[in-house]
Amino acid sequence: MRLLTFLAFLLFPISAQAACEGVDLRPQLPEETRARLQSAVAEIAYPEGNHWIARKGDTVLHIIGTLHTFDPRMEEVIDRLSPELNKADAFYFEVTQEDMNAFEQNMANDLTAVMITSGPTLIDLMTEDDWDALSTALAQRGIPGWMAAKMRPWFLTMMLSIPPCMIQDPNATYGMDARLNDLAVEKGIPQHSLERIEDLMAMFDSHPLEKQVESLVRLSGAMQGNADQLVTMANAYMEEKHAEIIQFAHLQGLEQSGLSPEAFDAEWRNFEQQMLVQRNANWMAQILDIRDQTVVIAVGAGHLSDDYGLLNQLEKAGYVLTRAAF
Repeated sequence: MRLLTFLAFLLFPISAQAACEGVDLRPQLPEETRARLQSAVAEIAYPEGNHWIARKGDTVLHIIGTLHTFDPRMEEVIDRLSPELNKADAFYFEVTQEDMNAFEQNMANDLTAVMITSGPTLIDLMTEDDWDALSTALAQRGIPGWMAAKMRPWFLTMMLSIPPCMIQDPNATYGMDARLNDLAVEKGIPQHSLERIEDLMAMFDSHPLEKQVESLVRLSGAMQGNADQLVTMANAYMEEKHAEIIQFAHLQGLEQSGLSPEAFDAEWRNFEQQMLVQRNANWMAQILDIRDQTVVIAVGAGHLSDDYGLLNQLEKAGYVLTRAAF
C-alpha cells in the first residue's frame, strides 16, 4: 500500500543502491500449485484489466489499477493513457500527494500514530525467540530493535512486506500513482483523496494490542517480502493480472507461514476485510456521489477484482463497464 512505503521512507534512512533484482516466481511453481492458482483466479469477478471505463448517463469513470512501486515500463503506459486522461475533470487517489505531504509534516513532530506511547512494549508481549526473529527481519529493513519494540504491531506487519532492497532504493515509491499525480499536476486537474490517513490508521489500530501482537507473530514469516516477490508482482501487474497477484500472495503466504490452512485463512480474512473490503466500501460511498463528470479513479490494482472489488460494485450500481487499453 502506498501509505506504508511512504512511511518507510519518512521514518527510516535510505541509501542510493540498485533497484530490486529478482526473478518471477510463477514459472517455477509446481504444476499442482499452478493449477490451484488458476482455479482460484477463475472464480473471481473481474480478475484482469488495469484500465476500465464505467459509464452511467453523463458520468464517465476511468478506473486505473495502480502499482505503488517503481517500474520503468510504466513510462510507456503513461504515454498511452495521457491523451485520454488529460480530458478528465478530476483525479481521485487513495490519498493525494498534497494530503501525504501534510501528513508528513505532522509526523515529523508527532510519531504517536505508529508508536506505542504507554504500557508494555513488544519485547514484553512476545517470547524471546519470537522477538529475536522479528527484530532481525526488521533490522534488514532499517528498523533498529529499540525503535521496533515501541512500534504498533499493525505497522510492523506491513513493514515486513516491503523487501529490504526497496527500502534502499530512493526511486522505489515512484509508481503508477506518483506518475498519474504528476500528470494531473502538469495539466492543472483537481485531485481528491478517497480516504483520510487518520481514518485508515484508526482502522488498522482497532484491534487490541495483544491481538495485533498475536497476528504479527503468526504472520511474520508469511509477510516478509523479498526481491523475487516484488518482481513477480510487477510482472503480473504489467500483464494486468491483479487477481492473480492476490491469489499468488495467498498461496505463498500459506506455505511460508507454517500455519494450518484454517489458521492462516482466518488471519488472511482479517487482512482482506481491513485492507480491501472495508476500504472499498468506504470509497464507493464517495465514488457513487460523482455525477456528470469524467474522472480518473486511481487505486491499487488489488482493489479492482472480486465481489467486493470496485468493478463489481460499480456494475451492481448500474454502470456499464468496458475494458480499455492500458
